[in-house]
Amino acid sequence: MGVKEQKAEYKKRFEERVDELKWLYCEIYHNDMQGFEWLCDSMYTYYEERAAYLKKLDRARERDKNWYHSNKLLGMMLYTGAFAKALKGVREKLDYIESCGVNYVHLMPLLESPKGRDDGGYAVSDFRRVQPELGTIEDLRELTKEMHEMGMSCCMDFVMNHTSEEHAWAKAARAGDIEARKRYYFYDNWDIPGQFERTMPQVFPTTAPGNFTWLEDCRQVVMTTFYPYQWDLNYENCVVFNDMVGNMLFLANCGIDIIRLDAVPYIWKTLGTNCRNLPQVHTLVRMMRLIGEIVCPGVLLLGEVVMEPAKVVPYFGSVEKPECHMLYNVTTMASTWHTVATKDVALLKRQLDQVFALPKEYVFLNYLRCHDDIGWGLDYGWLKNFGIDEVAHKKYLNDYLTGRWAGSDARGELYNDDPRLGDARLCGTTASLSGLEAALYERDEAKTEKAVKCILMLHACLLSQSGIPMLYSGDEIGQLNDYTYKEDPYKQADSRYLHRGSFPWDNVNFDFRGAGRSGRAEGGGKEEVPERIFRALRKLEQIRAESDIFGMEAETRTFETGSSHVLGICRELGERKLIAYYNFSEEPARIEGKIPERCGTGTDVFDDAAKDQKSFVDLITGKKISGDIGEVEGYGYRWLYRM
Repeated sequence: MGVKEQKAEYKKRFEERVDELKWLYCEIYHNDMQGFEWLCDSMYTYYEERAAYLKKLDRARERDKNWYHSNKLLGMMLYTGAFAKALKGVREKLDYIESCGVNYVHLMPLLESPKGRDDGGYAVSDFRRVQPELGTIEDLRELTKEMHEMGMSCCMDFVMNHTSEEHAWAKAARAGDIEARKRYYFYDNWDIPGQFERTMPQVFPTTAPGNFTWLEDCRQVVMTTFYPYQWDLNYENCVVFNDMVGNMLFLANCGIDIIRLDAVPYIWKTLGTNCRNLPQVHTLVRMMRLIGEIVCPGVLLLGEVVMEPAKVVPYFGSVEKPECHMLYNVTTMASTWHTVATKDVALLKRQLDQVFALPKEYVFLNYLRCHDDIGWGLDYGWLKNFGIDEVAHKKYLNDYLTGRWAGSDARGELYNDDPRLGDARLCGTTASLSGLEAALYERDEAKTEKAVKCILMLHACLLSQSGIPMLYSGDEIGQLNDYTYKEDPYKQADSRYLHRGSFPWDNVNFDFRGAGRSGRAEGGGKEEVPERIFRALRKLEQIRAESDIFGMEAETRTFETGSSHVLGICRELGERKLIAYYNFSEEPARIEGKIPERCGTGTDVFDDAAKDQKSFVDLITGKKISGDIGEVEGYGYRWLYRM
C-alpha cells in the first residue's frame, strides 16, 4: 500500500471516531483543545512509524474483528528471565512454545525497573527500555516479528497507574520541577492525604500500609497506592494521558498484539471516594480503545480488574461503546481453588453460570494460576446462606492449601497475611497446590497418581470454559514451588516468587514435538511425571482446537450432576453438544441418570432413547457411550460429544 492509500486509510479510521474521541477528551479535560490537537498529531506519527507488516496485520484483523474468539487460541504467560534468561533465549525456545499448542504468549513485565524495588517488574522506570539483563527493545521487536511469522501473538503489561520513583518524571518531581510534580499527587503536608485515607482502602495493609509516602529529601507527601516506590500518576493532567498513550502506542509498534492494562480500576482519584472504578476510568479506557482502533486496530486491550464480577463486567463497556476487548476471569480462578479445598462445586457452578450468561462478545481470559497470588474474593454473601463465616472460611482455605489441614497434601504459602483481619492471600504453583510436591517428596506413587489426575482434571475444566485458556509457564510439565527465593535478599520478602521460579528445563527430557493425539512418541519406556502431564494436556488442547464446539459461539451452561463433588458443563452449537464432567473429589462419584438432553433450562431432562445415548462419543477415549454415565473416577473428567 502506497503513501496516498495509507493516508486515506488513516483518515477514514480517524474520521469515523474523532467526534466521540474529541467529546470525551474535552469532557474530562475541560475543553483543552491544545492537548487534544497534540494527542491527534502524535497518533498520526505513531501510525506512520508502524511497520508495514503490522499494518497489514491490522487490516486482516479489521476484516475479522472476532479473530481472538477462536477455539484454536491458547495462551501462555511467562517471565522472560525465568523461562529463557533473555528475549533472545525466548526466540530460541519458540519451538517448545509452539509444541505446547500455544499461539498467544504473555511476556510478563520486562521493562526497565530498579532491582529490589521493582515489584516484579511493575515499577517501571522507563517505558521504552527493556531491563538490560533481558535484552533490548530491538530484541523485543525481533522476537515479536518471528512470533508473528509463526502465527503467534504477543501480550505485554502496560503499567499505567504508576511509575517507579526512578522514572525521569519522578526524579524531576523530586528535584522540585513543578510541571513534573503535576504528573503525580504531591502535597506539602498530610492534610489532604489524611482526607483521602478516610475513604481509600489499603491494597497491602501489612507490607505497604497507607496510600501515601513522606519524602524526607524534598519535604513532600506523594500518593503511593501500592508500594512507597511506586508513585501514582495523575490522570487529571492531560499531559499524563497523552504521554502514557504514546508509551502504549510505542509498545504496539514493537509488535505487541495485546496490551494488558495493569491495575486499571485505580487510575482516577477523587477525594471522598474509594478511588476505584470511578466513571472517569471508563472514559479513559474508552478513549484508549478509540485511539487503538485508529492507529493500530489489530491490537487488543486486556483489562486487569481483580475484583468481584459485578465490578469487572463494566470494563467491557457496552456493545455500542466497547472498552476492553478482554478481561481476566479472576473470580473463577479463586472459586476453582476454593472447590479443590472444599470438594463442593456449588460455588464454582454459581460463578460460572454468571459468566456464561454474559453476551458472547465479552471475552474472558481463564487461568488456573498466574504470576500473582490467589485472593479469596468469593461470594460470601451467598455462602452465608449455608452458614459459612467469611473469616473462618478463608482460614480453612489457607490452611488446606498450605498443607496445615490434616489430610491435605497441598503445599502453598501465605502472602500478605493480616492476623488482625484473619485474612491472607495464597501462593503456589498448580502442581504443588494439587499435591504433586508432597507426593514426590514422599515417593508415594498413589499420591503421585492422585495429584497428576487432579492437575489434568483442572486443566480439562479450564479448556472447556467460555473464553481463552491461559497456561502459566511450567504448569504444562507440573513445575513445583521454588523455595530458592528465600535465599535472595531482593525476593525473600515476597512469597509470590514461590511460583515465579526458573523453568526446569532438565524436566523436558523427552521429545515434546508432535505430542498429543498421536500418543507417546516412539522410544518406549515409562513416562516420567512431566512428560505424562505434557502429553495428556497436549491431547486435550488438540481436541479443543479441532472442534468449534469449544468456540465462543457455543451456548455454555452448567447442569446438575447429582453429586456435590462433580461439576457439569454443557456446550451446545446447533444440534451438536458437549457434556463435560469434572470430579473435584479423590473418591469416585456416581452420576445419577443418563446424559442430559437439555442443560441449564431449570430442570435437566434425561432422554432414555437408546439412539440418543449411542450418539455420544467420549472424546478422550474415543469410545461410544450408551446407557448410564456410571462413575466418574476420583479427580476424573469426561468429555462426551454428540455430533
